[in-house]
Amino acid sequence: MATYAIGDVQGCYDELQALVSSLDLQPEDTLWFCGDLVNRGPKSLETLRYVRSLGTQAVTVLGNHDLHLLAVHHGLARTKRSDTLDAILDAPDRNDLMQWLQQQPLLHYDPDLNCVMTHAGVPPKWSVEKASLLANEVENTLRSPRATDFFKHMYGNQPTRWSSKLESWERFRVITNYFTRMRFCTAEGDLEFASKGGLETQPDGFLPWFKQPNRKAAEQNIVFGHWAALEGKADAPHVYALDTGCVWGERLTAMRLEDKQRFSVPSAQSK
Repeated sequence: MATYAIGDVQGCYDELQALVSSLDLQPEDTLWFCGDLVNRGPKSLETLRYVRSLGTQAVTVLGNHDLHLLAVHHGLARTKRSDTLDAILDAPDRNDLMQWLQQQPLLHYDPDLNCVMTHAGVPPKWSVEKASLLANEVENTLRSPRATDFFKHMYGNQPTRWSSKLESWERFRVITNYFTRMRFCTAEGDLEFASKGGLETQPDGFLPWFKQPNRKAAEQNIVFGHWAALEGKADAPHVYALDTGCVWGERLTAMRLEDKQRFSVPSAQSK
């Protein structure tokens, strides 16, 4: 039995099929998806249908593009010029797909593999136990009648730092931003959203979240996507970056969690 974690697909369905074929997947194997199943690529609808069809053979966490799609679906956000979501929004099974997507977690942890997966990472000051509890707060809201209100208040960069005193939508927003948008932060967990390039774009006073010393989750394996500019290189113990920029013309990557071996296929998207 093997477990393969796959970086951001973002609608690159053909590459996903090629990657899965190269893995010689067995019925007892599991695919983990690091979020951002959809958007920017050409076949988001096919990707959603495929991952949903895998049932319990797949585990996926929500990324920022997935949440954006849900907000648009609920009429609480507009599509952007760069979005490629129309096929999903026009699909006859749109409601079923969106209901399924909205049930997915922000964080998945497997104690047997000692591995946690989120879309963007785990904040330095949170243990996996604390991160799991806080992710669960948002997940329960997404699965409740309050979901519409969540999407109404989801967007925004404030607050930039976690505090246990935060309440309601500010609390949920910063939790969501940590798990789906984080790249650089301070030792205290202040988020910086403007820098989206590689490590050379690091702003003064900030480090990549996985480079912060004394991380509380340093003993767990962490797999994440979101940060294509890293080119799959986190260069930190037990931290594995898996977004290798398929939608930007690079490649789609999977890593077998049991032995950390990587597999990749080239992108069919033009650079």
